[in-house]
Amino acid sequence: MHFRYPVYKPRLTNRERENVLDCFDTTWISSKGKYIAEFEDRFAHYLGIDHALSVTNGTIAIHLALQALGVGPGDEVLVPTLSYIACANAVTYTGAKVVFVDSEPDFWQIDVADARRKITSRTKAIMPVHLYGHACDMKAVMTLARGHNLLVVEDCAEAIGTKHGDQLVGTFGHVGCFSFFGNKTITTGEGGMVVTHDPVLADRLARLKGQGLAKGREYWHDLVGYNYRMTNICAAIGAAQMEGIHQVLARKRTLAALYAEALRCLPLHLHREQQGTSHSYWMASILLDEGEHRDPLRAHLRAAGVETRPLFYPIHQMAMYLRPGERYPVADSLASRGINLPSYPDLTDDDVGEIIAAIRNYFSEQGAYADVSPEIAYSAAGP
Repeated sequence: MHFRYPVYKPRLTNRERENVLDCFDTTWISSKGKYIAEFEDRFAHYLGIDHALSVTNGTIAIHLALQALGVGPGDEVLVPTLSYIACANAVTYTGAKVVFVDSEPDFWQIDVADARRKITSRTKAIMPVHLYGHACDMKAVMTLARGHNLLVVEDCAEAIGTKHGDQLVGTFGHVGCFSFFGNKTITTGEGGMVVTHDPVLADRLARLKGQGLAKGREYWHDLVGYNYRMTNICAAIGAAQMEGIHQVLARKRTLAALYAEALRCLPLHLHREQQGTSHSYWMASILLDEGEHRDPLRAHLRAAGVETRPLFYPIHQMAMYLRPGERYPVADSLASRGINLPSYPDLTDDDVGEIIAAIRNYFSEQGAYADVSPEIAYSAAGP
């Protein structure tokens, strides 16, 4: 179905086109070429981190990080259940066990107190996932990790530009992992990045992603590696995307503010921003007071040409990760009530106004919170 307002679409400019055509013209289309280093350097400079290594996608970024850190059979990794399934799958690839953690209710991030309760003698790592562009409480995560000698792998797939305090996420833990899928804040089509401050770890990551190639000897491999390298074409897109990252992030915060203000009298709220953090609003996500409205509201918006998505289903609900007797009430509640709204940076203020009008019209038809008409809501969301 064609939506007038899709939930996301990337912002692409002539710069991306020029870079990709340059790859074709020079024939550097695979995993070597000038744009690989350019993209990695720009990304590292943006984060203020020493090492950034491009990879094929965000899932691979997590798998590579875990492998480089030595996570494997017999180990346990703490992972929030309210997340995209890739983070749990990447742990499973290593042979380690995923140990699920519930969410805290206010900002939907990993519940550090619950994580503490889940630690055993086999716990080797914790994976804070900065969900929908909000930061986890990295001060609490790092305190917990230091106290129990845990490795920290930050899943920043949805959170480029997100800050906890004055520090960008991805720079707190041993490794930070990013995704550049087509619906992410910046995109390479498919792609990912692994970042670290540790030069020894960076060297191991580089060798693992490139088939375990040894240094100083051509076609000699001294460890089992992977072909996880990004192509020069994807990096060419990424290098161009980095030129506009500040404008994109600013626009997404503006869109979130428009949604929050115009929807504030309805039985729902926009994903809140914790004091002392900076939300990058990968998605403008709303949480309904009552879960019974989620699916009917989505159907109403679909009929109006507005695409939405539910929050991620908690991973513990999936058949391959079912564990009888385990309960995650906060994650289950959030997932049953949450909706992602159109969140792409090229939405105009008038576009947001029409989306808001459709949401208000739904509640008006339900006889709830009908005190503000769709027309008034539209004006409120305008310039």
